[in-house]
Amino acid sequence: MSKFFKKSSKTLGLPPGSIIHVGEKKIEKTEIKIIDYNKEKFKELTCKRIEECYPFDNKSTVTWINVDGIYETEVIEKIGKNFNIHPLVLEDIVNTSQRPKIEDYNDYIYIVLKMLHQVEDEIFSEQVSFILSNNFVISFQESKGDVFNHVRKRISNNKGNIRKNGTDYLTYALIDAIVDHYFIILEKIGEKIEQIEEEVIDDPTPKIMQKIYSLKRDIIYLRRSVWPLREVISGMQREKSRLIKTSTNVFLRDLYDHTIQVMDTIETYRDMVSGMLDIYMSSVSNKMNEVMKVLTIFAAIFIPLTFIVGIYGMNFHHMPELEWSLGYPLILLAMLTIGIVMLLFFKRKKWL
Repeated sequence: MSKFFKKSSKTLGLPPGSIIHVGEKKIEKTEIKIIDYNKEKFKELTCKRIEECYPFDNKSTVTWINVDGIYETEVIEKIGKNFNIHPLVLEDIVNTSQRPKIEDYNDYIYIVLKMLHQVEDEIFSEQVSFILSNNFVISFQESKGDVFNHVRKRISNNKGNIRKNGTDYLTYALIDAIVDHYFIILEKIGEKIEQIEEEVIDDPTPKIMQKIYSLKRDIIYLRRSVWPLREVISGMQREKSRLIKTSTNVFLRDLYDHTIQVMDTIETYRDMVSGMLDIYMSSVSNKMNEVMKVLTIFAAIFIPLTFIVGIYGMNFHHMPELEWSLGYPLILLAMLTIGIVMLLFFKRKKWL
């Protein structure tokens, strides 16, 4: 259950705004990468020192500062001081148990989301925080590796409208990349559901039951990570902030539709998995009924045969068939005939 609930006991009793990392240490050293661009210019660099990103807070270009690793709280604190980020926001950034949300601080908007990865059959969640300001966007990730490569390529190749728009459009593009990746994970889950459905119908085994419960946990985990996203996108649309232009609202509406589609798919999969549990129980019950029917048929066939054997197994001296030379083979023939007749009768009744 550590996947669902992360310990936050380290922050108990501390004053608000205490920057204490809560979560797993996923990277050894914080890395900061910067992409700075406008219609004509593009620049990408990796900062070796924190101070290298400071000059980008008041330039006329759009700057995306990506911070990989939030374990080093002193680095986060320095960034917060330079860009005037509220201590409560910094506290939320390093606390990886945050629920997806959006908060407006006038000079910037704070957004926190869950970015999902799937390794083999395991789904992992990573908290991603965005600081949307007038001329820069800061993204904070728990580890290296993300789903933003297509956004980076669009910026570097100057494709689409991303170089023509501001930080609000860049933030939309990053969130849209996260939501699009949800569809990839849902597609894999859908294929897994179809496979398990066939196995449940063909051969329900305890191992299949374990797969169903594992799948159910993944869907609950996915739902918990995605469900609040609707409020975040809706909040971006409703915000009367100068940081989000009217032209971007069109794209946010489309992003909201994608979010609703993701949630509908998750709910559908959850119902399907619950239905698979019922199918499993019905299949096991039907399989048991088939076994019991076969055993009952064998028992029914042997009842008259046992009756005959029981009669001739009595130790009475005056039994006429005991002295009969053909008695033994005739009794065996009679027992065989009775068995065949009963089998034909059961087959005619379609009990076999």
